[in-house]
Amino acid sequence: MSGQVNILLAEPRGFCAGVDRAIEIVEKALVKFGAPIYVRHEIVHNTYVVNDLKTKGAIFIEALDAVPAGATLVFSAHGVSRAVQLEADQRGFRVFDATCPLVSKVHVEVAKLAKEGYEFVMIGHKGHPEVEGTMGQLDAGIHLVEGVADVASLRPGQTEKLAMVTQTTLSVDDAAEIAAAIRARFPKVREPKQQDICYATQNRQDAVKVMSSRVDMVIVVGSPSSSNSNRLAELARKLGTPGYMVDSADDLQPQWFAGCTRVGLTAGASAPEILVTQVIERIKALGAVSVRTMAGSPETVKFPLPKGLRPWAEEDDDTPAGLLSQQHRSPALCAPL
Repeated sequence: MSGQVNILLAEPRGFCAGVDRAIEIVEKALVKFGAPIYVRHEIVHNTYVVNDLKTKGAIFIEALDAVPAGATLVFSAHGVSRAVQLEADQRGFRVFDATCPLVSKVHVEVAKLAKEGYEFVMIGHKGHPEVEGTMGQLDAGIHLVEGVADVASLRPGQTEKLAMVTQTTLSVDDAAEIAAAIRARFPKVREPKQQDICYATQNRQDAVKVMSSRVDMVIVVGSPSSSNSNRLAELARKLGTPGYMVDSADDLQPQWFAGCTRVGLTAGASAPEILVTQVIERIKALGAVSVRTMAGSPETVKFPLPKGLRPWAEEDDDTPAGLLSQQHRSPALCAPL
């Protein structure tokens, strides 16, 4: 580094309510039932989190035939298909569903409208576990689009009853562009009552929009498999600011900082704060002299745990998880979809 380098820290950043809840479900299951606890797919897409839970006794699997009879199984925050749910039931596992309530909301909407005869267009990334889980709520009648170009080739069975849903961790701007193309081709398409992209994804993207014009470079803490983390780095680059994603402080490259005096730092919704702290310390070792936190209201969303893992006093509360919290977004950082 040359000269004095200052770090601008995004607010909000890091863990969202759905990630907090998913990790807590695994940790409380380990305490209550003992190791091992089996988790279908990475509980969240972060290397540090997954490795930490492995040391505590979690075993991550993809196929349920790797889970022994009578075991405790946790579904990841990304959600699963109906086929996976049915197989788990048939095998008799003790199951705790760590699906983010905002993803579950999309599943409920798909199931409800499918009963009314709707087909669906889903905006998302092929192969992402959340997309597989949502599309797997139906046997047929749900069509994936990854970009504007895919809209022209859509061939739904009918267009009178067509609904749109999205993956919750997409780029807000990209999803809006694709949604506009879908509306242009299918004017009668039904849209979600509330946008599907989650509050935390949007808040972190809005913070990067504000930050990018104030810094020479944006660093995003997040694992390569994390969709929302990738979108943050992409967004910075689209705004004309170099953007880099690091899984840990070891990934930082000294040459990135050449000529930089202001470095923006944020973290994806599945990245823990300890990694942010380690990245700050590494940048300080390279020559940074100050850290300033950007203005922004903290998020206060809290999703309750599933029955069987809640505190004793809450075990009789049957209120659905998604209804016990509000999706707070910082007014200073909000932007329409």
